[in-house]
Amino acid sequence: MKIATWNINGIKARQDNLLAWLEAEQPDIACLQEIKSQDETFPRAPIEALGYHVETHGQKGFNGVALLSKKAPDEVERGLPGADDDVQSRYIEGVFSVSGGVIRVASIYLPNGNPVDSDKYPYKLAWIDRLKSHVSQRLALEEPLILAGDYNVIPRPGDCHDPAAWAEDALFLPATREAFTALLGLGLYDAVTSADDKAGQYTFWDYQAGAWQKNNGIRIDHMLLSSQAADRLKTIEIDKKVRGWEKPSDHVPVVAAFEFEWV
Repeated sequence: MKIATWNINGIKARQDNLLAWLEAEQPDIACLQEIKSQDETFPRAPIEALGYHVETHGQKGFNGVALLSKKAPDEVERGLPGADDDVQSRYIEGVFSVSGGVIRVASIYLPNGNPVDSDKYPYKLAWIDRLKSHVSQRLALEEPLILAGDYNVIPRPGDCHDPAAWAEDALFLPATREAFTALLGLGLYDAVTSADDKAGQYTFWDYQAGAWQKNNGIRIDHMLLSSQAADRLKTIEIDKKVRGWEKPSDHVPVVAAFEFEWV
């Protein structure tokens, strides 16, 4: 079973790329972030025509997450618990029946947090704290749990082309990395580094200053796994080729293969 995450950076601007990628790669579940679409205007028909079930948690013009799956989820939860007044659409979670039980898959768009001297950075740290609390409860279920998405966190110096350039950025501040480490400390595995911890495995290249051509990237799109999911991980890759397509997202998909089967 192939499970992928991709910050699409606007579904309407990137619809053709998404459809071409889905048709070529055939992921069983695709977690999308930054769809920038309300639920009712999300272009689901052409995606459904490819054989996918669509679940969204959107808002107008900003944020928004989605789950595309070859079979419908048994349950869907929209929004990260812990703050009833948070109207930003950044979390959707689905439970899917597989041979021998279920898997729980979430699509996550964690706040950016810049500028750091605004209320956006405390919101980012509070959001991670809420995620940690929620994940702790989910881990108690002892199910395969896959937390896929754009975390807006550069975990290590080797995950960016120039650590000095990011030193004061919300994505790389010590408090951000410490919060991410604490999340992993619950018992989660970073799928990419668990498979290969080499530096320079980037998932994002800015549109400015020829970042893609110079390979001036960062790794901020992550797939975090419970032990029950990590035990079934076969392969994981960063699908860099799509960054070179016409009108690309500035992010690329991360695609993992697991030893799960649909029922």
